[in-house]
Amino acid sequence: MSADELLPPFPDDAIERVLCVVAHPDDVEYGTSSAVARWTSEGVDVAYLLLTRGEAGMDALSPKETAELRRDEQIAASEVVGVSQVDFLDYPDGILEYSLAMRRDIAMSIRGFRPDAVLVGSWDVEFVAGLNQADHRVAGLAAIDGLRDAGNRWVFPELLAEGLEPWSPRWLLVSGDNRPTHGVDVTGEPLERGIASLEAHGQYLAGIPGHPPPRPMITGITAMQGRRMGVDHAVLFRAFDGAGSGLPCVAADRPRGDGARRGLTCAPSRREQADAEGREADGQQRGTAEDERDQRVRPRASPAH
Repeated sequence: MSADELLPPFPDDAIERVLCVVAHPDDVEYGTSSAVARWTSEGVDVAYLLLTRGEAGMDALSPKETAELRRDEQIAASEVVGVSQVDFLDYPDGILEYSLAMRRDIAMSIRGFRPDAVLVGSWDVEFVAGLNQADHRVAGLAAIDGLRDAGNRWVFPELLAEGLEPWSPRWLLVSGDNRPTHGVDVTGEPLERGIASLEAHGQYLAGIPGHPPPRPMITGITAMQGRRMGVDHAVLFRAFDGAGSGLPCVAADRPRGDGARRGLTCAPSRREQADAEGREADGQQRGTAEDERDQRVRPRASPAH
């Protein structure tokens, strides 16, 4: 892969607070937690919001027992990567339904934590690991809508009475997207802490037949993604600039004070840019063809009498 094709790093100084919104305990630990470990080591404050307690995830235990076990394992996993705030909602595992109540709860969490970035999983039916699970899709969609809601004082106005003023995070980061725009280099200690965070879900993983050991699994995932950045190990994201702008981001030098920093700016992705260039070329070709057609059909001036 040429240098021009490599994905840029997400700027180290772009964020100070990140809220990760996911469906289940362990959802963050399949690679993303290594990026979290990198961020927290650099002073970024990261919090987790889990929509369920994962109570439907273990066939051998009752939902009540499973919820308690998975809660404890998630808290332990979070501590490994420097996350101390882990909030659990009580939506039903396995049968998540998109709702206004869910959007409200996510918006409330965003207003309370006031992050620069909200990190979610892919909401697409098909994502980097194959067919996406139903709860993951619901969580992703509810999170991006809750992100917008958090910045609008007239959506869920009752939150104002609770002292929660509108807040609009600048960045939306999507993990597991097939169209990544940026990555985080997790080579070394962040990778090790990310592996340990998945290992903290030991009892849950032991109940999944054929689940690979965390170390080769996470090492393999991050090594594959690292090749897209030209580093040993990385975690990739699709970054969107601004709440609801709808535009992915590219790295750019942006003035700040009397200097400049490596930041993010909204721009089409390479694929979208190529599509736009293709449409422009098609338009030019159509325009040329229409001009030629007009020349052929234009009435000739009658000779002077």
